[in-house]
Amino acid sequence: MAFMWDPVNALGLTFNIIIVVVGYWSYKKSGDKVPLYISAAFVLFGISYIITLLSLRRALESVLIIRTLGYLILTFAVYKLAFKR
Repeated sequence: MAFMWDPVNALGLTFNIIIVVVGYWSYKKSGDKVPLYISAAFVLFGISYIITLLSLRRALESVLIIRTLGYLILTFAVYKLAFKR
């Protein structure tokens, strides 16, 4: 496990952390679960960035699964927003 500095992945991870914090804060403030779903999706994206930054070759196949789950959760959150009553 060697750390491989990549500014694009590091910046992506930084923004993911910010989105997770703001999403959680929004959930606590409003009580709406949609920001929590969005935060959960970005936690998964952050995990995939960490795997990439740590150059975990054995886990690179799981990045596809992790990101797919993140996109599915994000799609669900947007669906919930679109059809909110």
